[in-house]
Amino acid sequence: MPRPFRFGVNLLTPASAGEWRAKCRRAEELGYDVLLVPDHLGMPAPFPSLVAAAEATERPHLGTFVLNAGFWNPVLLAREVATTAALTGGRLELGLGTGYVQAEHDRAGLPFGAPRERVDHLRRTVEELKKSPGCAVPLLIGGNGDRMLRLTAEHADIAAFAGARLTPGNTEGRLEPVPATELDERVARYDDLAAARAEPAERNLLIQTVAITDDPATALGPLLERRPELTLERVLALPTVLVGTLEEVTGRVRGLRERYGFSYLTVLEPSMAAFAPVLAELSA
Repeated sequence: MPRPFRFGVNLLTPASAGEWRAKCRRAEELGYDVLLVPDHLGMPAPFPSLVAAAEATERPHLGTFVLNAGFWNPVLLAREVATTAALTGGRLELGLGTGYVQAEHDRAGLPFGAPRERVDHLRRTVEELKKSPGCAVPLLIGGNGDRMLRLTAEHADIAAFAGARLTPGNTEGRLEPVPATELDERVARYDDLAAARAEPAERNLLIQTVAITDDPATALGPLLERRPELTLERVLALPTVLVGTLEEVTGRVRGLRERYGFSYLTVLEPSMAAFAPVLAELSA
């Protein structure tokens, strides 16, 4: 039997206290199961934002999506997690990744490190959190590389797939979507690594684009202008793009669960209202 759906929204835009609480309450009213905060410079600071979200809401879980482990000392992070878990009434879910935006590390005066070094630091972080009292929260790990998938298979309660990869040679964190066939291969690799698990992890996918419309060409026009090498058909086939009528998008979401096991989907803040009818349809 497939897992029930869960839906999260990643809140990207800083706001005043009143605006932040109102935004969180609106997400709860729309039916989102998880309110999430990223870990990028120029966006809300994760832990105080989640505490404020907990004060404004009653039902949703609250999570980081995802913490950049390279910004954090593992021991000090364990203190932050334990305190935030207590202040949010046990609703915290902790998302972790290696970090992928070199420019942010440069601005903060922090080493970026080679991919292997970043994964090693994330592993140390996970191990510290696992042994620290007060840090017994559900753990989401996000990444696509083989070593990241192994770490996810070993430790994560939630296996998160970005459906995108870093554009080669850039330091600003620009991502390009991966086609369904590549995501097939990454999920299959994770399946192999996680075969020995006693309990399967929940699986998450970050959705990049949502539009409920009977005119997908117009809705995707700006993206197609930025990416002239892509056709409308190729974009509509991307796992991280949900554009079409309500019936079509709802069917695509069910298809993501059937094909990959993605029962937990995250949308970005600009898509919060657009995705709400799909959420309502699938949660009924």
